[in-house]
Amino acid sequence: MLRRLYDWTLSLAAKPSAPYALAAVSFAESSFFPVPPDVMLVPMMLARPDKAWFYAAICTAASVLGGLLGYAIGALFYETLGAWIFQALHLTEGAEAFRQSYAVYGHWVILLKGLTPIPYKLVTITSGFAEYNLFWFVVLSIITRGARFFMVALLMSRFGPAIKTIIDRHFNLVAGLAIAAIVGGFVAFRYLF
Repeated sequence: MLRRLYDWTLSLAAKPSAPYALAAVSFAESSFFPVPPDVMLVPMMLARPDKAWFYAAICTAASVLGGLLGYAIGALFYETLGAWIFQALHLTEGAEAFRQSYAVYGHWVILLKGLTPIPYKLVTITSGFAEYNLFWFVVLSIITRGARFFMVALLMSRFGPAIKTIIDRHFNLVAGLAIAAIVGGFVAFRYLF
């Protein structure tokens, strides 16, 4: 099934709607969707290495915009239902301590976790909940998401054919490692926060 999805994504790169689909996935991943855009980005870059930088720019812009939605979800959820839950469970003190800590160290969380397989939506929603400075949230998101996607573009533009050969020969192993990285990202976020 994953192999068919990979082949389908490679064929999608030739379609005019490919950049829109990539933007939609990047936007959604930063706010509510569980699958990272790399699932589409890497095969599309492999199929069209001449557009790798363009695809990285699309992912960056859509990811930052989606991050704003994730931030709003975190901010609005806490102010409504979240505050009630925290009060009912007597966790308000802990929530305020977390917010204060995030105000001091949030920039490192955004920068470092934006580069990792940890789903970015967890960072965006947490930033909204912690009421992290919105201006700096956007600036840091542009830096970290841009670095991440343009790093992929650099690798694909330089080593794309070799990477495609490795993926084609060892698809199950590569897919398994990708799934492990995604799951590991969720687990790491759970224990690091």
